[in-house]
Amino acid sequence: MKLPAPAQQRGCSLDIAIVASPVTPVPAPAGGAQAFVVDLARWLARKHDVTVYCAEGSRVPGVRQVTVPVPDDASRALVLPGGPPPEPVAGMREAFAAMFLEVRRRSHDVVSQHAFDAEAFALSAGLAVLHTLHLPPLVPAVVDAARLLEPHALAAVSQSSRNEWERAGVRVGRVLRNGVPDLRLYDDEVRPVGLIAGRLSPEKGVEDGIKAAMLADLRPLVVGAPYDRAYVPDLRGADRLDPVDRRELRRLMGRCAVTLVPVRWEEPFGLVAAEAQMAGCPVAAYRRGALPEVVEEGVSGFLAAPGSIEDLSLAARACRTLDRRAVRRSALRRLAFAPCAARYERALAEVAAG
Repeated sequence: MKLPAPAQQRGCSLDIAIVASPVTPVPAPAGGAQAFVVDLARWLARKHDVTVYCAEGSRVPGVRQVTVPVPDDASRALVLPGGPPPEPVAGMREAFAAMFLEVRRRSHDVVSQHAFDAEAFALSAGLAVLHTLHLPPLVPAVVDAARLLEPHALAAVSQSSRNEWERAGVRVGRVLRNGVPDLRLYDDEVRPVGLIAGRLSPEKGVEDGIKAAMLADLRPLVVGAPYDRAYVPDLRGADRLDPVDRRELRRLMGRCAVTLVPVRWEEPFGLVAAEAQMAGCPVAAYRRGALPEVVEEGVSGFLAAPGSIEDLSLAARACRTLDRRAVRRSALRRLAFAPCAARYERALAEVAAG
């Protein structure tokens, strides 16, 4: 079989494989990283030949997909930041094997790999691949697999996350910060509501957000999907919405006075905070992980001492004094999707060129 010519011989267009974990279809209701993968695939497909390898049921409009069934035991492979690392799952190994068999058969120029699974690292050996580390070094098997790679094959989503990985003994060659699209959905009618959005999982600190919102004289609104089935958050005093699509969430953010991000872990990026600012909604967050990189303090939000509900409530009150147009301008300058995707495009071209 005659293989396609390398990208540099065909011009600027690349043949790109994008790999997402088969643990769930993309985008997932409780997964910001999965939404980012969809955004990235659609942006790159405007100029390049893109194939997304993902679970059946995924929705990546306008982009070629190669899918595998979600394994019956996939839920056992979920990474629970507050719990023990997942054990090896036979169904996931088989799903990844099927994915990478097809990746190799199609001879792509480069692979943009986004699954946080040791199998994806091992099965991509010998390929031109860039692994994006969307989570901190929580899973020993993933950390061990990443240690075997050259730094240029690894990207972190923030400087904070890169530092975490390097403290774990993994050399990470790039920082490729996430970006969010500008949906141009914002509302002049701002209501005294404190929004807490995202997956319902212990590390997201939902209860702290509810208490801080009430202390700041805001009505708490929780929007999100259960993730850790063993975790039942105390939502007393809060309004509750099931997950909504991205456009509706952005509309909600445009109407809410403040978005609270009371994380109890070293947040690797913070897409909810980025989305809120793009809607003109200021962010009150704990000063943890990448949030000092995502929130422009005093312009698009305020940061609080980690774990201090009182300090978080003061940050939420201070957010209400901010100019929402300035919040949005700050997000457009720092967090827009097109510059983020262009950085990925350059990085993938470098990896493809060797």
